[in-house]
Amino acid sequence: MTLDSRHSTKDTVMAERNFESLRIWQEARVFVNDVYAMMKNCKDYGFRDQIQRAAVSIMNNIAEGNESGSDPKYVNFLNIAKGSCSEVRSMLYLCEDFGFCTLDKHKELHDKAQSIASGLHNLITYIEKNKKQ
Repeated sequence: MTLDSRHSTKDTVMAERNFESLRIWQEARVFVNDVYAMMKNCKDYGFRDQIQRAAVSIMNNIAEGNESGSDPKYVNFLNIAKGSCSEVRSMLYLCEDFGFCTLDKHKELHDKAQSIASGLHNLITYIEKNKKQ
C-alpha cells in the first residue's frame, strides 16, 4: 500500500506542514535563546519575564499557526508573532536605557527581530497570494 492510498490529499498536505522545517521558526528559536542569554543576570524579574515571554510568543505563534488547520488562522497567528517582534524591539530600547544590554547587543537583537518580522511578512504574503490562486 502506498502513502497516497492510505491518506487523503489533505492529510498529506497537513503532514508536510511541519513548523520545525520552517526557516523562520528556526530563526525565532535562535532569537529566543539570544534573549534568554542576554537577560540571564537581570534582577528585574518582571521586565525579564515580559521580554522573554514576548520572544517565546514569536516562536510559539509560528508553530501554533502552522498547525492550526486553515490559512486564515495561520495568517492570524503569524500576525500575532509579528506583533510580538514589535514588542521585543520596543523593550530592547528599555534594555539599553536601564543598562540591561549594550548598544551593540540592542542593535544585534533589534536587527534579528526586524529580520524575523520581515520573514513573517513574506510568509503571510505567500500564503495570501496562494489562497487567491
